[in-house]
Amino acid sequence: MNWSLEVLGRRPDGYHEVCTVLQTIELSDWVTLTPADDLSLTLSGEAGPLAGEPAETNLAFRAAARLRRETSSSPVETLSRMLRERAGRAGGARIALEKRVPVAAGLGGGSSDAAAVLRGLGVLWRLPISDSDLSALAAELGVDAPFFLRGGASLASGRGDLLVPLPEGPRQRLVLAWPERAGPADKTARMYSALRPQHHTDGSRTRRLAARRGASRPVTDDDLSNVFEEVLPHVDATAARAFEEAGALGFGRPHLAGSGPALFFLLAPEQQAEPLLQALGRLDLRAVETRTLPAVEALACREEP
Repeated sequence: MNWSLEVLGRRPDGYHEVCTVLQTIELSDWVTLTPADDLSLTLSGEAGPLAGEPAETNLAFRAAARLRRETSSSPVETLSRMLRERAGRAGGARIALEKRVPVAAGLGGGSSDAAAVLRGLGVLWRLPISDSDLSALAAELGVDAPFFLRGGASLASGRGDLLVPLPEGPRQRLVLAWPERAGPADKTARMYSALRPQHHTDGSRTRRLAARRGASRPVTDDDLSNVFEEVLPHVDATAARAFEEAGALGFGRPHLAGSGPALFFLLAPEQQAEPLLQALGRLDLRAVETRTLPAVEALACREEP
């Protein structure tokens, strides 16, 4: 998710120049990889519109196919095959993806799935692939996918692909909420298209937040900003109304998560989450309590016999 998101302008290559602080959180999908002769994908949980799509369009499956293609065409092909065969693995995998992160909600669920598959298959297939090469593959799948290979907190610039890891701040609790319906498939593109020159900033607010990161200083409401909050009413009237109603509940300021429609509230250390969860439920929003996740936990990968 984004603590802060500024857009500086449009680049010559057609993309937008951004400045954002990214943060991993505990709410996550579960990815299980099992050796197999070929690649396959099964979905469960809150898959939503993904359930009816071909596996080949899913970012997790595309990550596996891209990694296998890269390995088979690289100079390390022979070594990679030898290592896989020695481990009794055929270079395929059954990918079981249990969705818990809402689809198309602005939380980077698809990109994090792709990153998890890349890291997991690197272990499963015993691939001699560097972190930089893995990051380059991730960038082909999604601009924020390389961040999920790192986890924790990072300052991202350029298209969102230039990452500077930030010191870990204290664990913080937050409440996430989102509507039952998934956002439109082209939601993020529509958000960027709605931006006008007056919405462009110089990134200084985000860079100040990045500079203040440290082990003892939590993020506050005053630190947070998201340019897409300004154009949300022009792109998704339903999400904008939910955002406005959430702000009128009296539990503090809501913040848009990425390009939305998910939103989140920061919780004070002593604040009980249940009253806010119930109030958001009365707005017909799904809501959960979660926490920020440091890099060491975000990168956890468990091998089972």
